[in-house]
Formats: sequence, C-alpha cells, structure tokens
Amino acid sequence: MRWLDRIPYPLLIAAAVFMLGAPFVPEPHLLEKARLLAESRLTRPLDMFDVLWHLAPAVLLGIKFARGRRAKAPD
Repeated sequence: MRWLDRIPYPLLIAAAVFMLGAPFVPEPHLLEKARLLAESRLTRPLDMFDVLWHLAPAVLLGIKFARGRRAKAPD
C-alpha cells in the first residue's frame, strides 16, 4: 500500500470531509442513506454503491492513520 503512503494527509482529509458532506444541499447523501438503512429501505445496488463511494476517502484516511501509528510504534 505504498500508493496510500504517498497521498498527503491534508489532501486525504479534504477529500474525506468533502465526500462525507456532498452534496451539501438539500441534504448530504449519507444522511439520506442512513435514514434508508434505519428504515430497512436501503435495497437498491446503486444506493449501496453510493454509500461506499462517499465513505471511501474516510476509510482510506483511517487506514493511512492506522498504518502510520503502527509504523511509529516502539517494538
């Protein structure tokens, strides 16, 4: 995963924040999809892909952070 190590933190943070909130008006997709999930109505494949698409930068940020902490941990 060297490609992930080459992505700077500020860029990844900006992408994660943007994708978690996009589109900002009238309501972020993740809020809409969370409501559908709570109502057991998140059944369309496109909706599931949309959730994964919007969460991808945040997941990558978490993986990069965990890899960085593991690399710096004393043996």
